[in-house]
Amino acid sequence: MDQRKVAELMEKYGIPGRDAYDLPASPHRFPDGAQYRMEISGIERPEVLAATIDEARKRKIPIHRMISAVMGATLLTRSELREFAQIAAEARVEVILTPGPRSGWDTGRQLVTPEGGLSGLRFRGADQLRYVIADILRAVELGFRGFLVLDEGLLWLLSQMRAKGDLPKDVVFKVSIFAGHGNPAGAKVLESLGANTFNPVADLDLPELAAIRKAVKIPMDLHIFLTDSFGGFNRFYDAPEMVRTCSPCYFKLEPGPACVVGPGALYKPWVSGQTLADWGREKVKHAEIIHELIQASLPGAVLSGWGPADLAVPKP
Repeated sequence: MDQRKVAELMEKYGIPGRDAYDLPASPHRFPDGAQYRMEISGIERPEVLAATIDEARKRKIPIHRMISAVMGATLLTRSELREFAQIAAEARVEVILTPGPRSGWDTGRQLVTPEGGLSGLRFRGADQLRYVIADILRAVELGFRGFLVLDEGLLWLLSQMRAKGDLPKDVVFKVSIFAGHGNPAGAKVLESLGANTFNPVADLDLPELAAIRKAVKIPMDLHIFLTDSFGGFNRFYDAPEMVRTCSPCYFKLEPGPACVVGPGALYKPWVSGQTLADWGREKVKHAEIIHELIQASLPGAVLSGWGPADLAVPKP
């Protein structure tokens, strides 16, 4: 079969027929006109959030989104969640809360087998869906408006609930790297199911990322510094081209030994708040460096200021 004809067929359905080796500039922007924003993961407790915001203000680098309670929002008390929401609301930062813990803590063991680990994280059974939705509703009651989603079925269901008024209209859903999407068609599926923003797998090259941007308009959340357990990527010098070809995009900072699995996993309830607060300050420094590198090689690229109106800021 002539691959050129296959490419034409794919493009008929809005999917690029090849990766974007010409690295075209993205025409898309955030609602405030900006091209890029900063996102920090591992904001597990109120004191970590407070320290990270404090460091951002000291360095005069706006941080827009906090990926929070990766260990699972279930493990924070209602009073801790209220304090968390209040700090974020006052600082005008978006919080994407991780419901659970779920999935990886379920009774099933396929996930940890050599081949089962290739299948991606998904929820097993209706009970698991009920648990995670209950956790989301608990957080909504306390004012949170952004949630991490790793399962397309759950994304569809939550989007239906939002459309029917069973969830607030201003709730946003971010699709996790754990969903494992890495091509334009997968990105288009997520967009069609109601994703507001999504995190492609971290090791895509620039033409692959640019091809995804040609297929969808929702923001792309790009790991620019990632834990050793995921490969230890540091892509600081890719940042200018990522801005140019992938905007609107969030630069996602998540360095360290591991996220939630294996030795040195940071997002566990027994890791001290002080350790995570110190690490949050370090990530803010990395955001400052990334911004500097972008401005040096792509002068005039626009970073959002503090608290743009479209963020899913908590409403305590």
